[in-house]
Amino acid sequence: MDKIAFIGAGSFGTSLSLLLANKGYEVSLWDRNKEVVDDININRKNSRYLEDLDIPHNVTAYYNMEDALNNCNYVVLAVPSHVIRTIARELRGKISDDVVLINIAKGIEEGTNMRLSQVINDELPDNQLVVLSGPSHAEEVAKAIPTTLVASSEHMEYAKKVQDLFMDKNFRIYTNEDIIGVEIGGAVKNIIALATGICDGLGYGDNSKAALMTRGMWEIRKIGMYLGGQADTFYGLTGIGDLIVTCTSMHSRNRRAGILIGQGKSLNEAVKEVGMVVEGIKACRAFYEMKKDTNIEMPITDTLYSVLFENANVKEAIVKLMVRDKKDEKL
Repeated sequence: MDKIAFIGAGSFGTSLSLLLANKGYEVSLWDRNKEVVDDININRKNSRYLEDLDIPHNVTAYYNMEDALNNCNYVVLAVPSHVIRTIARELRGKISDDVVLINIAKGIEEGTNMRLSQVINDELPDNQLVVLSGPSHAEEVAKAIPTTLVASSEHMEYAKKVQDLFMDKNFRIYTNEDIIGVEIGGAVKNIIALATGICDGLGYGDNSKAALMTRGMWEIRKIGMYLGGQADTFYGLTGIGDLIVTCTSMHSRNRRAGILIGQGKSLNEAVKEVGMVVEGIKACRAFYEMKKDTNIEMPITDTLYSVLFENANVKEAIVKLMVRDKKDEKL
């Protein structure tokens, strides 16, 4: 039976390791934090991220990356987007070319504006890569609450292998050949979720949230299609599906950070209180810079950027968003 190695023992990586372990696979988890590693191996817990759940004995955690990778068939990259390149570079020479890489991070690389699959392929060009994405909170996956995701790859036979690897009665996997659309939907929705959280923190209601999500979906689709994504993808699980779950749930770290900002906390205070990486912050900066060279309008992204990085007053920024020039909804 295949062995799967997870690089990163955070909440989502750990939850997926539980799923695979319960299917009978041998699973290894690598993490830089020795306390997390020891907690898993000794107490069969990951108290830092999923404190209430027991970890099966066919999951072993490692502090040494090479030990975790030994004899693996698949490597799941379960680290934040901003360290994807560093981790991919660390994997050089530690895995053979026939090991399939699975990326579950969502975002875009700052500076280069490359999609994460492009970053990984840049560092590990000889390994096949599959992106696994969609509406999924780690806390629910770990509890075997029915969840549906999408596997995408430039070589779809490997997406189908990953579909078979993960799929069970509580975890349904679709395939989608549009890897660009899948990745862009997963990255931009974090921007909209952060903005939606700010409105929640201000005490605004369902009208505001519905407007932000709907117009946010328009921004996702516009930039996604400009970059080569297919329109239908943005109305699927990795588009509207991921947007809904991230904008409406308190499991969402982007929404929680936004709520704190809307309540008057600074950006740094909000991130510190959430205690985990808030991907929407980096995505906002990256897409704001990216669209400068296009004629694409992303007013929600622009407004959020002004609040996060230009010290704009939140309420005043929202007023400016509301009183822009009149236009047709479809434009």
